[in-house]
Amino acid sequence: MDILQDVVNWLLGLGAAVFVPIIIIIAGLIVRMKLKDAVSSGITLGVAFTGMSMLISFMTDTIAPAAEAMLESTGISLPVVDGGWTTMSTISWSWPYAFLMFPLLIIINIIMLVLKKTNTFNADLWNVWGKIFTAVAVVAITGSVPLAFLVAAVQIIFELKTADAHQHRIEKLSGIPGVTCTHKMVFFGAVLYPFDMLLRKIPFFNKDFDAEALKNKIGIFAENHVLGFILGCLFGLLAQYDVAEILTLGIKCATALTLFPVITKYFMQALSPISEAISDFMNKKFEGRTLVVGLDWPFLGGSNEIWLAVIWSVPVTLVCAMFLPGNDILPFAGIINLALAVPAYLVTKGNLPRMLVLCTIGVPAFLWVGTAFAPFITELANSTGAVTLGAGQLISNSSIDGPVFTYAISHIFDIINGNVLPAIIFGLWLIGFVLYYRDLMKEAKAAKVQQVESE
Repeated sequence: MDILQDVVNWLLGLGAAVFVPIIIIIAGLIVRMKLKDAVSSGITLGVAFTGMSMLISFMTDTIAPAAEAMLESTGISLPVVDGGWTTMSTISWSWPYAFLMFPLLIIINIIMLVLKKTNTFNADLWNVWGKIFTAVAVVAITGSVPLAFLVAAVQIIFELKTADAHQHRIEKLSGIPGVTCTHKMVFFGAVLYPFDMLLRKIPFFNKDFDAEALKNKIGIFAENHVLGFILGCLFGLLAQYDVAEILTLGIKCATALTLFPVITKYFMQALSPISEAISDFMNKKFEGRTLVVGLDWPFLGGSNEIWLAVIWSVPVTLVCAMFLPGNDILPFAGIINLALAVPAYLVTKGNLPRMLVLCTIGVPAFLWVGTAFAPFITELANSTGAVTLGAGQLISNSSIDGPVFTYAISHIFDIINGNVLPAIIFGLWLIGFVLYYRDLMKEAKAAKVQQVESE
């Protein structure tokens, strides 16, 4: 058992940019891709992951200090340190039973494929830590390991069903066939969907308006490099930087927004052959079905709307952090909140005005959940030694993936202690999920009928 755990830990230590391509290469060979094609797709995917990771780190390192400077100028003190997703991942992998989550995920996926309850082959094994984190939270509340794995199994099923429902919309938005997203962050769409339904009833918000439409309206000022420069300079002004620092921040933001679409092209180059090969192979094994590959979110990173929403969310998050009742977390490592922008992008189909409104509405949920998790995450960090903290220091994450679902499902058994709030929140989330799921499936079915009629 220890040897198996050591092997798993070693593979994970390679990082997503190596681990995920290995999975993709193995999957490609299983579905009888030529060795050179499978290796080429895998390495290209590794390049894409590395490039996207570098850009996100670059953007975080660029914006986070400006955000911190803006907060410092207000004199407001918030006690919970934002350690970002890496802190939660590190703590999750410190759980003794963490490596058992891999076979659980794979077995559930295979069973659902065989029973025709999903059409998604989940290749995003790297983000298994998200299930582990939920399980660790359940153990902390109930002390029961079996219950922890039961709740993790429920999360895995929801991820596969959500991936199925999103596939058509994701393919239409990304232009990449045969792929979908199995990341837990898309769960937040169930929270945003009812608000989006209301916004669509307002004429101003019910028009097609994406980044391309913005470019048509204001011309060069909506070009990635120019818009990035303008937004960067505005952040510099708000952070009270000097002229040189303002211009430098502007150029850095322009660089990030210019390169994101470039990196995404490599995802398309890597994923198209592998998704086609897997689909062809699986369609022979599962006659009459079209199976798709489930992946992490970065292949959507070429959408300018996502990054505009991310940048918009930074000042919104800072203002909320300062004045939101019940918030104790100081946003820093999680200030680039993709777990908010990506679901908003999918829910609105890239409608920029609605995305900005939904991101504004969604920010408090992340801060409240980050604050609620702080004592639990701090206790785990201290007990496992995974993260070194000072005496009395609290740590959490201001951008927890799928915050409403994660809080509700991990705390649902706290009802035995008389706390019914998580159960109520989960019930409300489930209603939003069902409504959103039905809308996505209806859209996919209509598109399929239209395709058949056109043929």
